[in-house]
Amino acid sequence: MRRVAFLTASCVIEDHPETREDAWEHALEMAALRPACKHRMFSLEEVIWDDPGFVPEAYEAVIVGTCWDYMEKPDLFLSRMEAVSRQTRLLNPFPTLRWNSDKIYLADLARKNVPTVPTILADRATPDAIAAAFAELDCDRVVVKPRIGASAWRQVSLRKGEALPGPEALPPGACLVQPFLKAAETEGELTLLFFDRVFSHALVKTPKAGDYRTQSMYGATEEATEPSADALHVAHSALEAVDGPLLYARVDLMRGNDGGWKVMELELIEPYLYPEQGPFTGAHFAAALDRLLAKSD
Repeated sequence: MRRVAFLTASCVIEDHPETREDAWEHALEMAALRPACKHRMFSLEEVIWDDPGFVPEAYEAVIVGTCWDYMEKPDLFLSRMEAVSRQTRLLNPFPTLRWNSDKIYLADLARKNVPTVPTILADRATPDAIAAAFAELDCDRVVVKPRIGASAWRQVSLRKGEALPGPEALPPGACLVQPFLKAAETEGELTLLFFDRVFSHALVKTPKAGDYRTQSMYGATEEATEPSADALHVAHSALEAVDGPLLYARVDLMRGNDGGWKVMELELIEPYLYPEQGPFTGAHFAAALDRLLAKSD
């Protein structure tokens, strides 16, 4: 068996003192991936990414998996991944991880004519910065997100003239401000999964009534769907803007206020792969891994 490390975080391990509410997603993902990898003679082994005892050289490849606490210690995460990349094959590659870890990548996509949500960058979420973003975006409601973050962590929605919440609720540092999209409360978010750039499956994530967040931990629901040709076109345009191999990629789209699909997120670090909505997730993942490692042999 060929040993492959699947990096995860202590906060998604069962019975850990600080286990996340959505840790069950990690368990579902592993239940889908591990047997499919075994079928292709890969031993997929869970490893805590910041465990000091982790030895990358012991593995033919290291996959950045459910590292769902990396945004709380981004410098450590990136330095650790750079070190891993010097010792064995890292998937996705370190330059891709570094680029994708900061949501400023949305500006790069926009410069390459990928339809994205209009985005204003700010050093901090201050009243002046938010007021300036409202003026530039010419809207009545915005969403403020950390530039390094995931799962709506330290993210807030604000209406024009509304007071900012306390600093503990706001992004801890550099942030981005985007116009609130009406589709967030109606049709929700369209998510498309790719393995080795090949489309696998898609789903619609619909927030619970009165909310706009599309994560299950906030009560959102997920349903498999067949994406339209125009949605697939936008998703592929995002992938084409990224160089190098991609074991996995998740493209989150939402319909903009102009009616067209916009890239909300291009997840190339630690996306949940939604095996419930993709019955062949494991097979597609393992086949992509096999192909990519064969190219490097």
